Parts: sequence; structure tokens; C-alpha cells
Amino acid sequence: MLRVVVLIAGLLPAALPLPVGAQQAADTAYAKSEANIPMRDGVKLRVVILAPHAARPLPILLQRTPYNANGAIGFARRAKELGLDGYIIVFGDIRGRFRSEGRFDMNRPPRAGTPGIDESTDAYDTIDWLVKNVPNNNGKVGTFGVSYPGWLTAVTGIGPHPALKAISPQAPMGDTWMGDDFFHQGAFRLSYGTEYTWSMESSSDESEEPSPSRYDLYEWYRSFPTLDALARTVRADRWPSWHRFSEHPAYDSVWQARALPRYMGHATVPTLVVGGWWDQEDEYGPLAHYAALERSDTARLAHLVMGPWYHGQWSGDSGTALGNVRFGRATGVEYRELQSRWFGYWLKGEGDGRFPAAWLFDAGTDSWRTFDTWPPANAVRRRLYLRADGALSFDPPTAADASDQFTSDPAHPVPYRPRPVELTYSRTSRWRRWETEDQRFVDGRPDVLTWQTPPLTEDVTVAGDVVAHLYASTTGSDADWVAKLIDVYPDTVPGRPEMQGYELMVTGDIMRGRYRKSWERPEGIPANAIQPFTVDLHQQAYTFLKGHRIMVQVQSTWFPLYDRNPQSFVPNIFRARAEDYKARVHRVYRTTQYPSNVEIEALPR
Repeated sequence: MLRVVVLIAGLLPAALPLPVGAQQAADTAYAKSEANIPMRDGVKLRVVILAPHAARPLPILLQRTPYNANGAIGFARRAKELGLDGYIIVFGDIRGRFRSEGRFDMNRPPRAGTPGIDESTDAYDTIDWLVKNVPNNNGKVGTFGVSYPGWLTAVTGIGPHPALKAISPQAPMGDTWMGDDFFHQGAFRLSYGTEYTWSMESSSDESEEPSPSRYDLYEWYRSFPTLDALARTVRADRWPSWHRFSEHPAYDSVWQARALPRYMGHATVPTLVVGGWWDQEDEYGPLAHYAALERSDTARLAHLVMGPWYHGQWSGDSGTALGNVRFGRATGVEYRELQSRWFGYWLKGEGDGRFPAAWLFDAGTDSWRTFDTWPPANAVRRRLYLRADGALSFDPPTAADASDQFTSDPAHPVPYRPRPVELTYSRTSRWRRWETEDQRFVDGRPDVLTWQTPPLTEDVTVAGDVVAHLYASTTGSDADWVAKLIDVYPDTVPGRPEMQGYELMVTGDIMRGRYRKSWERPEGIPANAIQPFTVDLHQQAYTFLKGHRIMVQVQSTWFPLYDRNPQSFVPNIFRARAEDYKARVHRVYRTTQYPSNVEIEALPR
């Protein structure tokens, strides 16, 4: 969530800075002002207003942010390049951040503050003041933002102000326990949860940044025998979110109250939801938010865009590549053209207003696909079964007794990306591209199991849900399960030798085994007993091309992005002792009775 204000302001390192003359021209094209807007409870929130010198009334584009409202200045400088010129630009600091009054509450639940006060009411009061007090506005407001501002954008649709005509939640943190920033299906996002919270809650203005003592954070996090030892070292007791992590490790009412899809299931204004297939922070949010809106969207107000992007890449980068993977076109530019038309239609009355329900990029074919519904109504379910000798097949297993095993040792966890693992938001960090790294860096480790198909004889197009169904046992009483669906490139790739045999993770995720029966009520795993585990790998629109292979990998650690499971059941892993962490043998079954598989929704052949 942290650096998205930089992205949306168009100040990405990947984007060249504007020449001084162009900056001056952009600056002189706007009149800058600030205001402290009173909310209904008397708290005043600061906004920065950039108004173009224009003869005709203009609509307002509003972004509410925890990352400093001064981001409006950088955004205005790039507004024309982004296709968003001709708007009054307003950025506002939310409660308790930078120069706004009040108390900051991370991902504040609806109606959780002073009676009747939350982010949606603050948005309403802000919009009400703007349309009444900003000169030369046309009475129409649009809201937008990526990540935390994306979530703030989404909740403006709760009891929206009449002037609010269009919103675009981009990479909104939809559910920070189930699949976004802080937990994934019960597993704590150790490095991200620690570093982001450290930056956000040590001060109100990000004046204190994370300062680990090692460059390779794999070694730094591994040096702490327990989560409690880490917390004492970084003084995590200062951070309200850390208390939430450690006191509410299960999916209880605290997390459910913060889950956007649970409290917002209806589109009230035209909504353009945007996300990235390789968003390393909030891929779950846009898909879950759109799904919740789409179920009751008889007016067809909700629209979805998913592209081949890291977190926020679409807002300032060309989008021609992500890491080693090239897309053959400027996907970011193409998206921004759509965004320009979207706001132009709803706020200025320009264009015909025809937008697909779902506009999704297929990185296997390097092409955009449009769908009337998502997932598509004609998608069929197919299963990729784990078979003997590392084989993967659409044919189910025939053996009565067959399995593969590995030893998972918390003292030697599998790194989630090639080392060194840099500080998440450092200048040298490879955080943005880690999900597209070549998975050969772990393929062959004894604690990573691998199965793959022969070269495909025809294309296989995933279009919808991807779910891993594992039947497994452990010699311990708890275990994490990581499942990855991978595209293995051919051994010969003309003109791209670095992609020969490349193992691209199309999608992957983790679940904590103690939650196999209930997200709310964890329970230990009986030793050496076969249990079903379901790992939600979310959704994709991706074609495995003829001549490629499909691979599945299974492992039990993904460190230090996720904390280590002690593999001995304890009521709360945040309170686990060093002696609770033990190496255990895990076994994955592939029999007629226990046919471990990855289920995909695919387009008909």
C-alpha cells in the first residue's frame, strides 16, 4: 500500500521526470490553494486544490490519501500525459495523517469511530464542501486512487453524495486478512506487515522509516527465533496494527468488519475497478470487490480491468514489461486511454459511454479480452492432477497408494524470491517484480515438490477461478501450504534466450493449515492423518500456449514474506516459543481416493 501515491502522481522511477520548462508550464496552468474542511464532528481535514485556469466550469477529481495531499502537485504536472487534464484536482489527507486533525485508524471499519463517522462520511462531507466552495466547478465529482487510496475510493460509494458521478477503486485493499496486505488465508505477511506498519504507525508523516540491521532481510528476519522477539526489537507495541495482528490472528469480527466485500455489495455509482495480475500487494482486493458488486449489478454500473501489472504499474508506467516478461504492447498506456474515456464520459459528457463489463489482459497471448460477465458464463471446470514421477495430467490418478513427501524446516525456510531480499521499499528492491521471477531458483530444492505436463499439444486458456485441492498429512500438528501454477516456456525461445525454459508463476498463494475447517476457529492437524486443504489461488485470464508446459509447485514456507509456521499447534503463533518450531515431514497424496489437483476454470476447447 505504501508507495502508491508516488505511482498515481506519475513520479515512478520508471517514468522520466518532466523537463523544467514543462514543469513550470504545468504549474502555471493551475491555481493552487489549500483548505481545512470541517467534518460533521468538527474535525478538520486538509485538502490541496489545483484548479486549471479555465473559462468553463470543470468537474472535480478527488483522491483521499494517507500519503500526503501534496501529491496533488505532482499529479497535476502529469495530468495531460495521463489523459486527466481538464479537471480540478483535489487531494486530501485523511484523519490523523500529515496535516489533518483526528486519529488515524488503519483501514477504518464503517461507522467505527464517533457515532456515524467513518471514511465514507468524511468523503461525503469533503465532496459537499468542494462543490459548494471551489469556484468554477460543474457540480460533478469523480474519485480515484490506488491501494489505500483505492479502498478510500471504494467506500465513497457508501451512501454517496449526489455530486459523486464516477469512482475508480484501483487495487483496493479488499480484505487484509483473507488475501491482501497483512494475511493471506491465515498466514501472516511478515516482511510486508512489519515494514508497512513500521512506516505508517511510528509517526503521522512517515518521518520514521524501517531500519533493519541487515541488508538481506531473509537473514534479518530469520535471526529472530519468534515473532515476539522481532516485536520487542522493533518496538512493535507502538503500532496499533501490530496489536491487531497479534491479538486477532484468526478471521474474527475485527477483520471481518474491515473486509470491503462484506460490507459493500452493491454499486451505487458507475465504478471502474482496476487491478494487476501480478500485484504483489493487493491482487485479491479488486477481484473480490468486483465480484461482490457484480452479483447485484442489474444496472451494470460495475466494470473490471485487470492487466499484467505490479501494484499500481498501470498509473504511470508504459506497461510494456514486468521483470523479464514482455507483453508486446504498452498496456499501461492502453489502460490510461480507457480511464480517460471513463471519467470523460461520466464527468464531462464526452464519448458514447460504451465500456466492457470486464476488460482483461491475457499475458499468454499478449492480448486484451473482453467479457460480458466475469468469470465468463461459458467457462468449464478442468482439473490438473498430481501424478507419479512428477507428472501433471488432466487425467485423474489410478493408484491406490501413492504420495510425495518433503521435510519442511522452519530453520531453513524457502525464500519467496531470489536473495538478497532487500527492504521492501528501498531503491534497490525487486519487490515490484518478484511474482514474475523465474521459479527455477527453487525448483529442485528438497522442500519444494514439482509436477509438470508434457509440452501441450493445444492451447489451454484459464478464464476464472483457480483453486488447489490438496490431500496431505504432516508428522506435526500444523502446516502451511503454498501452491503455485506455473507456465514453463519451451527450451527454445527465438530472440529471447533468457526466457528459454523460464518458469513463470501465473498465480500462487498460501493457506495456514489450522484454518482448513474454519477461518474463525483454528484447530490442530492430527499427526499422520490425511486431511483436505483448499488453497484459493484466486483468478486469472491466461493462455498456456501449445508447446509450453503447465507446472504445479507445492511447498510449506515462503519466507520472509510469510512468517514461519511452528508446525506444532499453538493457540496463537504470535505467542509461540522458540522450542515450538520443529522440522516436520509433509506428505501430499495422489490416489484415486485422495486425488490432489489444481482446479481451473477454462474457456471451452
